Amino acid sequence: MLDALNRRLELVRRVQAHKQETGQPTIDAKREADLLKELQASNRGPLSERAVEAVFTAVLDVMKRETQAPRRDTPAAPAPAAIERLAVVGTGLVGASVALAAKRSGVPSVRSWDADPANPAADATSLEAAVADAELVVVAVPVSALVSAVRSALAATSGVVTDVGSTKRAVAAVDDSRFVPGHPLAGGSTGGPARASADLFDGATWFLTPLPSTDDAAIALVERFVTSLGAHPARLEAAEHDRLLAFTSHLPHALANLLMRAVGGAGENALGYAGASLREMTRVAGANAAVWADIFVENGDLIADALAAHGSELEEVERALRDGDRAFFERWIAEAAAARDRMLGYAYRTEAKMLNRIRVRIPDTPGVLARITQTLGAAGINIEDFELRHVSPEYGGVLVILIAGADNAELARTLLRREGYSAA
Repeated sequence: MLDALNRRLELVRRVQAHKQETGQPTIDAKREADLLKELQASNRGPLSERAVEAVFTAVLDVMKRETQAPRRDTPAAPAPAAIERLAVVGTGLVGASVALAAKRSGVPSVRSWDADPANPAADATSLEAAVADAELVVVAVPVSALVSAVRSALAATSGVVTDVGSTKRAVAAVDDSRFVPGHPLAGGSTGGPARASADLFDGATWFLTPLPSTDDAAIALVERFVTSLGAHPARLEAAEHDRLLAFTSHLPHALANLLMRAVGGAGENALGYAGASLREMTRVAGANAAVWADIFVENGDLIADALAAHGSELEEVERALRDGDRAFFERWIAEAAAARDRMLGYAYRTEAKMLNRIRVRIPDTPGVLARITQTLGAAGINIEDFELRHVSPEYGGVLVILIAGADNAELARTLLRREGYSAA
Protein backbone atom coordinates (compact mmCIF):
# COMPACT_ATOMS: atom_id res chain seq x y z
CA MET A 1 0.00 0.00 0.00
CA LEU A 2 2.84 2.41 0.85
CA ASP A 3 4.51 1.73 -2.50
CA ALA A 4 1.24 2.44 -4.31
CA LEU A 5 0.69 5.69 -2.39
CA ASN A 6 4.22 6.90 -3.07
CA ARG A 7 3.89 6.11 -6.78
CA ARG A 8 0.57 7.95 -6.76
CA LEU A 9 2.18 11.00 -5.14
CA GLU A 10 4.90 11.18 -7.81
CA LEU A 11 2.21 11.04 -10.48
CA VAL A 12 0.19 13.75 -8.76
CA ARG A 13 3.26 15.99 -8.61
CA ARG A 14 3.92 15.54 -12.33
CA VAL A 15 0.29 16.26 -13.18
CA GLN A 16 0.27 19.37 -10.99
CA ALA A 17 3.49 20.65 -12.58
CA HIS A 18 1.94 20.17 -16.03
CA LYS A 19 -1.20 22.05 -15.00
CA GLN A 20 0.84 24.93 -13.65
CA GLU A 21 2.91 25.12 -16.85
CA THR A 22 -0.21 25.15 -19.03
CA GLY A 23 -2.20 27.53 -16.82
CA GLN A 24 -4.88 24.99 -15.90
CA PRO A 25 -6.55 25.03 -12.46
CA THR A 26 -4.79 22.61 -10.10
CA ILE A 27 -8.07 21.49 -8.47
CA ASP A 28 -10.87 20.01 -10.58
CA ALA A 29 -13.71 19.45 -8.12
CA LYS A 30 -16.10 18.10 -10.77
CA ARG A 31 -13.62 15.44 -11.90
CA GLU A 32 -13.00 14.44 -8.29
CA ALA A 33 -16.74 14.03 -7.74
CA ASP A 34 -17.05 11.93 -10.92
CA LEU A 35 -14.16 9.70 -9.86
CA LEU A 36 -15.78 9.14 -6.49
CA LYS A 37 -19.03 8.09 -8.15
CA GLU A 38 -17.16 5.61 -10.38
CA LEU A 39 -15.33 4.21 -7.37
CA GLN A 40 -18.55 3.77 -5.42
CA ALA A 41 -20.26 2.15 -8.39
CA SER A 42 -17.49 -0.47 -8.69
CA ASN A 43 -17.50 -1.26 -4.96
CA ARG A 44 -18.57 -4.86 -4.25
CA GLY A 45 -18.48 -4.50 -0.44
CA PRO A 46 -18.35 -5.04 2.39
CA LEU A 47 -17.19 -1.39 2.57
CA SER A 48 -20.13 1.01 2.62
CA GLU A 49 -20.42 3.94 0.23
CA ARG A 50 -19.67 6.28 3.14
CA ALA A 51 -16.50 4.34 3.97
CA VAL A 52 -15.36 4.44 0.33
CA GLU A 53 -15.94 8.18 0.25
CA ALA A 54 -13.98 8.66 3.49
CA VAL A 55 -10.99 6.69 2.18
CA PHE A 56 -11.10 8.46 -1.21
CA THR A 57 -11.23 11.98 0.26
CA ALA A 58 -8.58 11.20 2.87
CA VAL A 59 -6.10 9.97 0.25
CA LEU A 60 -6.97 12.92 -1.99
CA ASP A 61 -6.41 15.44 0.79
CA VAL A 62 -3.08 13.88 1.79
CA MET A 63 -1.85 14.05 -1.80
CA LYS A 64 -2.83 17.73 -2.08
CA ARG A 65 -1.07 18.64 1.15
CA GLU A 66 2.07 16.75 0.15
CA THR A 67 2.30 18.55 -3.19
CA GLN A 68 2.02 21.93 -1.45
CA ALA A 69 4.54 21.19 1.30
CA PRO A 70 7.96 22.76 0.60
CA ARG A 71 10.87 20.32 0.22
CA ARG A 72 13.81 21.14 2.46
CA ASP A 73 17.02 19.19 2.15
CA THR A 74 18.67 21.07 5.02
CA PRO A 75 16.96 23.01 7.82
CA ALA A 76 17.26 26.78 7.72
CA ALA A 77 19.80 28.24 10.14
CA PRO A 78 18.06 29.95 13.09
CA ALA A 79 18.28 33.74 13.19
CA PRO A 80 20.48 35.13 15.96
CA ALA A 81 18.64 36.23 19.11
CA ALA A 82 17.94 39.96 19.37
CA ILE A 83 19.48 40.12 22.85
CA GLU A 84 21.42 37.89 25.24
CA ARG A 85 19.82 38.73 28.60
CA LEU A 86 16.15 39.54 29.20
CA ALA A 87 14.26 40.31 32.40
CA VAL A 88 10.47 40.33 32.73
CA VAL A 89 8.81 42.17 35.61
CA GLY A 90 5.27 40.87 36.11
CA THR A 91 4.34 37.38 34.93
CA GLY A 92 0.66 37.47 34.11
CA LEU A 93 -0.59 36.41 30.68
CA VAL A 94 1.42 38.96 28.68
CA GLY A 95 4.59 38.94 30.80
CA ALA A 96 4.79 35.15 30.94
CA SER A 97 4.13 35.03 27.18
CA VAL A 98 6.98 37.48 26.56
CA ALA A 99 9.31 35.16 28.49
CA LEU A 100 8.15 32.09 26.54
CA ALA A 101 8.39 33.88 23.19
CA ALA A 102 11.88 35.14 24.03
CA LYS A 103 13.04 31.62 24.86
CA ARG A 104 11.54 30.41 21.59
CA SER A 105 13.46 33.10 19.70
CA GLY A 106 16.75 31.91 21.24
CA VAL A 107 17.39 34.43 24.04
CA PRO A 108 19.92 32.52 26.23
CA SER A 109 19.03 34.12 29.57
CA VAL A 110 15.44 34.95 30.58
CA ARG A 111 14.72 35.91 34.19
CA SER A 112 11.38 36.97 35.63
CA TRP A 113 9.98 38.42 38.82
CA ASP A 114 6.45 38.96 40.10
CA ALA A 115 5.10 40.81 43.12
CA ASP A 116 3.16 37.65 43.97
CA PRO A 117 5.75 35.21 45.37
CA ALA A 118 3.42 32.29 44.62
CA ASN A 119 3.38 33.03 40.87
CA PRO A 120 4.83 29.88 39.25
CA ALA A 121 6.16 31.75 36.21
CA ALA A 122 8.60 33.88 38.26
CA ASP A 123 12.10 32.60 39.06
CA ALA A 124 13.88 35.59 40.63
CA THR A 125 13.71 36.47 44.33
CA SER A 126 13.45 40.24 43.77
CA LEU A 127 13.01 42.82 41.04
CA GLU A 128 16.61 43.91 41.53
CA ALA A 129 17.93 40.36 41.18
CA ALA A 130 15.93 39.84 37.99
CA VAL A 131 16.96 43.02 36.15
CA ALA A 132 20.49 43.70 37.45
CA ASP A 133 22.47 42.58 34.37
CA ALA A 134 19.65 42.56 31.78
CA GLU A 135 20.13 44.11 28.36
CA LEU A 136 16.37 44.62 28.17
CA VAL A 137 13.69 44.71 30.87
CA VAL A 138 10.02 44.25 29.93
CA VAL A 139 7.66 45.61 32.59
CA ALA A 140 4.31 43.81 32.41
CA VAL A 141 2.35 44.97 35.46
CA PRO A 142 -1.17 46.49 35.73
CA VAL A 143 -1.30 50.05 34.36
CA SER A 144 -2.09 51.44 37.83
CA ALA A 145 1.34 50.21 39.02
CA LEU A 146 3.20 50.85 35.77
CA VAL A 147 4.95 54.17 36.48
CA SER A 148 6.33 52.96 39.81
CA ALA A 149 7.50 49.60 38.38
CA VAL A 150 9.21 51.24 35.38
CA ARG A 151 11.09 53.67 37.64
CA SER A 152 12.16 50.81 39.91
CA ALA A 153 13.45 48.81 36.93
CA LEU A 154 15.38 51.80 35.55
CA ALA A 155 16.98 52.38 38.94
CA ALA A 156 18.06 48.74 39.23
CA THR A 157 19.58 48.18 35.78
CA SER A 158 21.81 49.88 33.23
CA GLY A 159 19.91 48.22 30.39
CA VAL A 160 16.97 49.36 28.26
CA VAL A 161 13.47 49.25 29.77
CA THR A 162 10.14 48.90 27.94
CA ASP A 163 6.61 48.10 29.08
CA VAL A 164 3.41 46.51 27.74
CA GLY A 165 0.80 48.82 29.30
CA SER A 166 -2.51 49.46 27.53
CA THR A 167 -2.34 53.24 28.15
CA LYS A 168 0.71 55.38 27.47
CA ARG A 169 0.21 59.01 28.57
CA ALA A 170 0.83 58.41 32.29
CA VAL A 171 4.04 56.46 31.73
CA ALA A 172 5.31 59.22 29.41
CA ALA A 173 6.13 61.11 32.61
CA VAL A 174 9.11 58.76 33.09
CA ASP A 175 11.79 60.81 31.35
CA ASP A 176 14.79 58.53 30.79
CA SER A 177 16.78 57.97 27.60
CA ARG A 178 16.75 54.19 28.23
CA PHE A 179 12.94 53.92 28.43
CA VAL A 180 10.88 52.91 25.37
CA PRO A 181 7.15 52.73 26.21
CA GLY A 182 5.30 49.96 24.36
CA HIS A 183 1.99 48.11 24.02
CA PRO A 184 1.39 44.84 22.12
CA LEU A 185 -2.11 44.35 20.73
CA ALA A 186 -2.33 40.82 22.10
CA GLY A 187 -3.85 39.14 25.11
CA GLY A 188 -7.24 37.81 26.13
CA SER A 189 -10.29 38.46 28.27
CA THR A 190 -8.90 36.07 30.89
CA GLY A 191 -5.29 36.06 31.95
CA GLY A 192 -2.72 34.50 34.19
CA PRO A 193 0.52 32.63 33.46
CA ALA A 194 -1.35 29.36 32.93
CA ARG A 195 -2.73 30.82 29.68
CA ALA A 196 0.62 32.16 28.48
CA SER A 197 1.84 31.11 25.04
CA ALA A 198 5.05 31.58 23.06
CA ASP A 199 3.06 32.41 19.92
CA LEU A 200 0.83 35.07 21.50
CA PHE A 201 2.56 37.88 19.57
CA ASP A 202 2.88 36.19 16.17
CA GLY A 203 1.63 38.70 13.60
CA ALA A 204 0.50 41.18 16.30
CA THR A 205 0.99 44.93 16.10
CA TRP A 206 3.28 46.14 18.90
CA PHE A 207 3.01 49.90 19.47
CA LEU A 208 6.07 51.83 20.62
CA THR A 209 5.60 55.38 21.91
CA PRO A 210 9.15 56.66 22.46
CA LEU A 211 9.68 59.92 24.31
CA PRO A 212 11.60 62.90 22.89
CA SER A 213 14.48 61.97 25.20
CA THR A 214 14.53 58.26 24.28
CA ASP A 215 17.83 57.14 22.78
CA ASP A 216 17.65 55.94 19.15
CA ALA A 217 19.74 52.86 19.98
CA ALA A 218 17.26 51.91 22.72
CA ILE A 219 14.36 52.18 20.28
CA ALA A 220 16.22 50.08 17.71
CA LEU A 221 16.95 47.38 20.31
CA VAL A 222 13.29 47.13 21.36
CA GLU A 223 12.17 47.02 17.72
CA ARG A 224 14.59 44.14 17.04
CA PHE A 225 13.34 42.30 20.11
CA VAL A 226 9.67 42.81 19.26
CA THR A 227 10.29 41.58 15.73
CA SER A 228 12.10 38.49 17.05
CA LEU A 229 8.93 37.60 19.00
CA GLY A 230 6.95 37.58 15.75
CA ALA A 231 5.27 40.98 16.19
CA HIS A 232 5.26 44.09 13.97
CA PRO A 233 6.52 47.24 15.73
CA ALA A 234 4.69 50.51 14.97
CA ARG A 235 5.60 53.94 16.33
CA LEU A 236 3.00 56.39 17.67
CA GLU A 237 2.95 59.36 20.02
CA ALA A 238 1.56 58.50 23.45
CA ALA A 239 -1.43 60.83 23.15
CA GLU A 240 -2.34 59.49 19.71
CA HIS A 241 -2.03 55.91 20.96
CA ASP A 242 -4.45 56.57 23.81
CA ARG A 243 -6.90 58.40 21.53
CA LEU A 244 -6.94 55.56 19.00
CA LEU A 245 -7.27 52.85 21.64
CA ALA A 246 -10.11 54.76 23.29
CA PHE A 247 -12.12 54.28 20.09
CA THR A 248 -10.88 50.92 18.82
CA SER A 249 -10.56 48.95 22.08
CA HIS A 250 -11.80 50.75 25.19
CA LEU A 251 -15.10 52.04 23.76
CA PRO A 252 -16.11 48.57 22.44
CA HIS A 253 -15.50 47.11 25.91
CA ALA A 254 -17.57 49.85 27.54
CA LEU A 255 -20.44 49.39 25.07
CA ALA A 256 -20.37 45.59 25.43
CA ASN A 257 -20.75 45.95 29.20
CA LEU A 258 -23.53 48.52 28.78
CA LEU A 259 -25.43 46.31 26.35
CA MET A 260 -25.03 43.18 28.46
CA ARG A 261 -26.23 45.01 31.57
CA ALA A 262 -29.27 46.35 29.67
CA VAL A 263 -30.23 42.91 28.39
CA GLY A 264 -29.62 41.35 31.80
CA GLY A 265 -31.94 43.96 33.33
CA ALA A 266 -34.69 43.10 30.83
CA GLY A 267 -35.31 39.76 32.56
CA GLU A 268 -34.52 36.08 32.11
CA ASN A 269 -36.60 35.81 28.92
CA ALA A 270 -34.31 38.36 27.26
CA LEU A 271 -31.31 36.26 28.19
CA GLY A 272 -32.98 32.97 27.35
CA TYR A 273 -34.05 34.01 23.87
CA ALA A 274 -30.92 35.98 23.03
CA GLY A 275 -29.72 35.48 19.46
CA ALA A 276 -26.29 35.02 17.96
CA SER A 277 -25.89 38.74 17.21
CA LEU A 278 -26.07 39.59 20.92
CA ARG A 279 -23.51 36.91 21.79
CA GLU A 280 -21.16 38.24 19.11
CA MET A 281 -21.54 41.88 20.15
CA THR A 282 -20.97 41.17 23.85
CA ARG A 283 -18.10 38.70 23.63
CA VAL A 284 -15.78 41.05 25.55
CA ALA A 285 -18.35 42.01 28.21
CA GLY A 286 -17.20 41.13 31.70
CA ALA A 287 -13.53 40.91 30.75
CA ASN A 288 -10.94 40.89 33.57
CA ALA A 289 -12.39 43.46 35.99
CA ALA A 290 -9.09 44.39 37.67
CA VAL A 291 -7.34 45.04 34.35
CA TRP A 292 -10.20 46.94 32.73
CA ALA A 293 -11.01 49.05 35.78
CA ASP A 294 -7.41 50.33 35.57
CA ILE A 295 -7.78 51.08 31.86
CA PHE A 296 -11.09 52.94 32.31
CA VAL A 297 -9.50 55.07 35.05
CA GLU A 298 -6.16 55.73 33.30
CA ASN A 299 -7.71 56.60 29.91
CA GLY A 300 -11.00 57.83 31.33
CA ASP A 301 -11.06 61.29 29.75
CA LEU A 302 -10.61 59.99 26.20
CA ILE A 303 -13.04 57.10 26.70
CA ALA A 304 -15.56 59.62 28.04
CA ASP A 305 -15.04 61.76 24.92
CA ALA A 306 -15.64 58.70 22.73
CA LEU A 307 -18.81 57.85 24.66
CA ALA A 308 -20.00 61.45 24.39
CA ALA A 309 -19.54 61.42 20.60
CA HIS A 310 -21.36 58.09 20.51
CA GLY A 311 -24.16 59.54 22.65
CA SER A 312 -24.64 62.46 20.26
CA GLU A 313 -25.16 60.06 17.38
CA LEU A 314 -27.54 57.97 19.47
CA GLU A 315 -29.72 61.07 19.82
CA GLU A 316 -29.90 61.30 16.02
CA VAL A 317 -30.78 57.61 15.80
CA GLU A 318 -33.49 58.00 18.42
CA ARG A 319 -34.96 60.95 16.52
CA ALA A 320 -34.96 58.96 13.26
CA LEU A 321 -36.61 55.99 14.99
CA ARG A 322 -39.43 58.12 16.35
CA ASP A 323 -39.88 59.90 13.00
CA GLY A 324 -39.70 56.72 10.91
CA ASP A 325 -36.94 58.34 8.82
CA ARG A 326 -36.09 55.55 6.34
CA ALA A 327 -33.70 57.73 4.31
CA PHE A 328 -31.64 58.37 7.43
CA PHE A 329 -31.26 54.65 8.14
CA GLU A 330 -30.35 53.77 4.56
CA ARG A 331 -27.59 56.40 4.62
CA TRP A 332 -26.54 55.48 8.19
CA ILE A 333 -26.21 51.77 7.43
CA ALA A 334 -24.40 52.42 4.13
CA GLU A 335 -21.82 54.61 5.88
CA ALA A 336 -21.27 51.94 8.54
CA ALA A 337 -20.86 49.29 5.84
CA ALA A 338 -18.30 51.41 3.98
CA ALA A 339 -16.28 51.98 7.18
CA ARG A 340 -16.37 48.25 7.98
CA ASP A 341 -15.22 47.40 4.45
CA ARG A 342 -12.21 49.69 4.89
CA MET A 343 -11.45 48.08 8.25
CA LEU A 344 -11.61 44.58 6.72
CA GLY A 345 -9.34 45.70 3.90
CA TYR A 346 -6.69 46.67 6.45
CA ALA A 347 -7.23 43.52 8.54
CA TYR A 348 -6.93 41.04 5.66
CA ARG A 349 -4.68 43.12 3.37
CA THR A 350 -7.09 42.79 0.49
CA GLU A 351 -9.98 44.81 -0.91
CA ALA A 352 -13.25 44.16 0.87
CA LYS A 353 -14.97 43.44 -2.46
CA MET A 354 -12.59 40.49 -2.91
CA LEU A 355 -13.76 38.90 0.34
CA ASN A 356 -16.52 36.33 -0.04
CA ARG A 357 -18.72 35.03 2.78
CA ILE A 358 -19.73 31.37 2.68
CA ARG A 359 -22.48 30.22 5.04
CA VAL A 360 -22.30 26.56 6.06
CA ARG A 361 -24.77 24.79 8.32
CA ILE A 362 -22.95 22.31 10.53
CA PRO A 363 -24.24 19.62 12.90
CA ASP A 364 -23.43 19.67 16.59
CA THR A 365 -21.05 16.69 16.36
CA PRO A 366 -17.30 16.20 16.96
CA GLY A 367 -14.84 16.59 14.09
CA VAL A 368 -16.96 18.78 11.81
CA LEU A 369 -14.74 21.86 11.90
CA ALA A 370 -11.61 19.75 11.42
CA ARG A 371 -13.13 18.12 8.33
CA ILE A 372 -14.09 21.47 6.79
CA THR A 373 -10.71 23.10 7.40
CA GLN A 374 -8.91 19.98 6.15
CA THR A 375 -10.96 19.96 2.96
CA LEU A 376 -10.23 23.62 2.18
CA GLY A 377 -6.62 23.44 3.34
CA ALA A 378 -5.90 20.46 1.10
CA ALA A 379 -7.09 22.54 -1.87
CA GLY A 380 -4.81 25.44 -0.88
CA ILE A 381 -7.74 27.68 0.07
CA ASN A 382 -6.95 30.04 2.93
CA ILE A 383 -9.69 30.89 5.41
CA GLU A 384 -9.23 34.61 6.07
CA ASP A 385 -11.62 34.53 9.02
CA PHE A 386 -14.63 32.66 10.32
CA GLU A 387 -17.58 33.04 12.68
CA LEU A 388 -19.23 30.13 14.46
CA ARG A 389 -22.79 30.66 15.63
CA HIS A 390 -24.31 27.94 17.77
CA VAL A 391 -28.09 27.75 17.32
CA SER A 392 -29.21 24.68 19.27
CA PRO A 393 -28.14 21.06 19.84
CA GLU A 394 -30.86 19.96 17.42
CA TYR A 395 -30.06 22.40 14.61
CA GLY A 396 -26.34 22.60 15.21
CA GLY A 397 -24.79 25.85 14.15
CA VAL A 398 -23.81 28.11 11.28
CA LEU A 399 -20.19 28.52 10.20
CA VAL A 400 -19.51 31.67 8.19
CA ILE A 401 -16.19 31.49 6.32
CA LEU A 402 -14.41 34.44 4.73
CA ILE A 403 -12.51 33.55 1.53
CA ALA A 404 -10.50 35.98 -0.63
CA GLY A 405 -11.16 35.81 -4.37
CA ALA A 406 -14.28 34.76 -6.29
CA ASP A 407 -12.58 31.71 -7.85
CA ASN A 408 -11.39 30.43 -4.47
CA ALA A 409 -14.83 31.00 -3.00
CA GLU A 410 -16.58 29.08 -5.77
CA LEU A 411 -14.12 26.20 -5.45
CA ALA A 412 -14.65 26.19 -1.67
CA ARG A 413 -18.43 25.96 -2.15
CA THR A 414 -18.01 23.10 -4.60
CA LEU A 415 -15.68 21.16 -2.31
CA LEU A 416 -17.91 21.66 0.73
CA ARG A 417 -20.99 20.56 -1.17
CA ARG A 418 -19.10 17.48 -2.30
CA GLU A 419 -18.62 16.69 1.39
CA GLY A 420 -22.37 16.97 1.97
CA TYR A 421 -22.49 20.45 3.51
CA SER A 422 -24.67 23.35 2.44
CA ALA A 423 -22.50 26.20 1.22
CA ALA A 424 -24.44 29.34 0.39
